[in-house]
Amino acid sequence: MIIAIIFLLLLSTLVYVFWPSDPTVKVVRLRLNKIHIHTLPIINIDISLYVSLKVRNVDVYSMDFRSLDVAVKYRGKRLGHVRSDHGHVRALGSSYVHAEVDFSGISVLSDVVSLLDDLARGTVPFDTVTEVSGRLGLLFFGFPMKVKL
Repeated sequence: MIIAIIFLLLLSTLVYVFWPSDPTVKVVRLRLNKIHIHTLPIINIDISLYVSLKVRNVDVYSMDFRSLDVAVKYRGKRLGHVRSDHGHVRALGSSYVHAEVDFSGISVLSDVVSLLDDLARGTVPFDTVTEVSGRLGLLFFGFPMKVKL
């Protein structure tokens, strides 16, 4: 009986440690690349930014990703997305990914008024949807991975 309880505790501990969890993605740096203002037919702005993302892996697996795609939304409207190619994050580590994000067709009147209101409150509610696809590696084994955060 005691052996069965110890076995179940050991098995549950192994499942807890080796169960894959989602990587965390955080924007660590933004730098303006270019701005283009369109006046006809409607006033809108195209903005291009360089962005640095920190991808953190909290698993005991290494992570090789084929693609990293982060869509950025403001008040339900999709502004643009960041797409980065392959990368590697070691087990229990983090890595930086550099990419360019393009926001196109931001309408000046409606979005700027809302943005100024949010800035006056002190917070800007950007929503992101992150998709990561690649492989998790443990010793000589590789397991396919596709995550949507």
